[in-house]
Amino acid sequence: MQDNSSLDQGSKAVTSALRKILRPLVKFLIANQITYTYLINILKSTYVEVADQDFPVKGKKQTDSRINLLTGVHRKDVKRLRSEEGRTDEKPANISIGAQIIARWVGDRNLHSEDGSPRPLPLQDADEFSMNSFEGLVSNIAKGDIRPRVVLDELMRLDMVELDPDHKVILKTKAFTPNKGQEEKLFFFGKNIQDHLCAGVHNLAGEQPPFFDRSVYYDELSEASVQELAEMADTLGMNALIKLNERALALQTADTSTSSVNSKHRMNFGIFNYNTPYSDDRQEADNGTQT
Repeated sequence: MQDNSSLDQGSKAVTSALRKILRPLVKFLIANQITYTYLINILKSTYVEVADQDFPVKGKKQTDSRINLLTGVHRKDVKRLRSEEGRTDEKPANISIGAQIIARWVGDRNLHSEDGSPRPLPLQDADEFSMNSFEGLVSNIAKGDIRPRVVLDELMRLDMVELDPDHKVILKTKAFTPNKGQEEKLFFFGKNIQDHLCAGVHNLAGEQPPFFDRSVYYDELSEASVQELAEMADTLGMNALIKLNERALALQTADTSTSSVNSKHRMNFGIFNYNTPYSDDRQEADNGTQT
């Protein structure tokens, strides 16, 4: 016999969590003129895609009727959506090269000053592929697919580097987080939120091993205290990212140079900090917790 009371309570907990997730998302959608009608079409196709790919029956062909049962999407829509070409999640062309350049510049100690910070690089060097210059750094990563000057212009547009009077390229950031460039920001917004949700869903499903997903939360702080903690979070968070980037770069370099190693896995480690005036009618009190 099914325990309807526990089912109802579980459903309420899921709904409560869903509302928390959706509220900032809907705020973002409205601000970007994405209406409910437009969203519902995206949601419908996503339901069909996920049911089709992630909920198969072993040994049986996935059918329109079963997807209809799983999702509630009408069978005519299921059939139409399954026949359409799959969606593509293309990233802006400049992101792959740009992100690799920043990661190498920050993570490779050979490109650092004595204090451990990424040093300014001469724009050019006699050796086209010398890592002692910006053009050499680009050439090593892009393998001749794109001209270094094009990369420099794009990174300058995104306000990530600057060129000083001595023709040295100065890195203005320690991560590929463009100050400008809405398309680039949206790419990382989607990518990072997706992976954070994937980690949470993995853990809620009880899959092993669990992914690390923790936070520190307090709700009785002054504005000055929040500011102090925000500055501390920025410092500690960036230090963690820099150290992990340095190790990940070294491991990837070793893995891709060894033909016997399967180097087809990916990882994404992120840190966030958020603060706002506390409002009892929108949030539950949970003072001084690590979750």
